Amino acid sequence: MSRPKFASFQSQGEALYGAVTDDGMIALSGDFPQWPTLQDVIIAGGLPALTKACENRAVSHTDVTYDIPLARPGKIICVGVNFPDRNAEYKDGQDAPPNMSLFIRFPSSFTGHNQPLIRPPESDKLDYEGEIAIVIGKAGRRITQANAYDHIAALSLCNEGTIRDWVRHAKFNVTQGKNWDNSGAIGPWLVPFSDASQLDDVRLCTRVNGELRQEDRTSRMLFPIRRQIEYISTFTTLLPGDIIVTGTPTGAGARFDPPRFLVPGDVIEVEADGIGTLVNTVEDEA
Repeated sequence: MSRPKFASFQSQGEALYGAVTDDGMIALSGDFPQWPTLQDVIIAGGLPALTKACENRAVSHTDVTYDIPLARPGKIICVGVNFPDRNAEYKDGQDAPPNMSLFIRFPSSFTGHNQPLIRPPESDKLDYEGEIAIVIGKAGRRITQANAYDHIAALSLCNEGTIRDWVRHAKFNVTQGKNWDNSGAIGPWLVPFSDASQLDDVRLCTRVNGELRQEDRTSRMLFPIRRQIEYISTFTTLLPGDIIVTGTPTGAGARFDPPRFLVPGDVIEVEADGIGTLVNTVEDEA
């Protein structure tokens, strides 16, 4: 039996959320006025209630526009250089560091499923990075690895789009290359998390115009997701609705010779077993 999927979407000018089916959406927002958004559902621990509410319900919306699942996450923390071949890409002769590299993204840097990533006029070096995103459902500080999965509410996908030359504008940080408006995407939906098999050895891949560019498995992460939760929660309290973007395999456009950056008209698909496929196109900023 397939796991339920819940999305934020717009239909006929109304912002809604609901369950995703092969035929369309089952709107659930009206059933839960106490939870105006999926963010509120996560904070309240309401995903089981949504799962029950969508049973034996008919599709209500077939023409929808996807939003990012959580419009205002408290924190979006991204893990960099988290696969063995990614570390080798840097060609600095160094082994993987003992601790993970982290950076922050703003919600405004992401768009939804089936929406275009926006290439700004300041740079033609828009790149893709396919990743799994985890949504925190239970608050915690100094969470142990043994208990880490108890703090995950749901899974999603991320195209962690990057303006490559702007990550090199300063000596120590990548913030400005990672936060251009609508340069990345999260979605299409949230898959409730209940089982370690959903994360421990999952195939993750990225295709550009049908060509496989990235492929690896979560079991090969340098810093597994349990360790990510443990390490991050050491210095900051993780709260319901926070998002951790867990790392991308080798094969981003910058690593080709010559580089293969995204151009208008490209179609990027980020896929992970058990979660789904996040699809985006590319457009130049108007």
